[in-house]
Amino acid sequence: MPRITADRAGGVNVCAMLDTLAYAEIGPEMLADSDDGYNVLVGSLPGRMLTFGSYADHPDVYHAATDSTAAGRYQILSRYWPHYRAQLGLPDFGPLSQDRYAIQQFREQRALPLIQAGRFIDAIAAIRNIWASLPGAGYDQHEHDIDTLARAYEAAGGKFSGRSRDWYDEVEKRL
Repeated sequence: MPRITADRAGGVNVCAMLDTLAYAEIGPEMLADSDDGYNVLVGSLPGRMLTFGSYADHPDVYHAATDSTAAGRYQILSRYWPHYRAQLGLPDFGPLSQDRYAIQQFREQRALPLIQAGRFIDAIAAIRNIWASLPGAGYDQHEHDIDTLARAYEAAGGKFSGRSRDWYDEVEKRL
């Protein structure tokens, strides 16, 4: 569960989307075996966790096998961290700062109002270029299917925009 409150995040749906991203990027087993994903390094696998010990700053650890410096609950790349840290006035790489970073990404991709309105599929389509684990991201990495993510979103308390689950069959084609 994100550390930011629903009020500060912009609503329950925003928190549910943060949980959905953590599910997609980290996975439930590693979320349970870590500080809810906030201290996980790219390249981690269940049973072989790679973590960092300080939230003072982005750990900037390069993982050669994935050619990445992604870290934290939302697998934030070190090259983007200084910009967002300054822009948002983030004090550290702690859980609340990571949550705020991800929400800023939602905002920049024009997904925040979609998320708040419960337009889950449209929101995923808007942010999939940021997170490789989302359907249609196209980074040659494992992508979760939309139904699995919708179940994670719903389990996290997310509400859909009044559409039934049959709606997924129709809109999944867009992803």
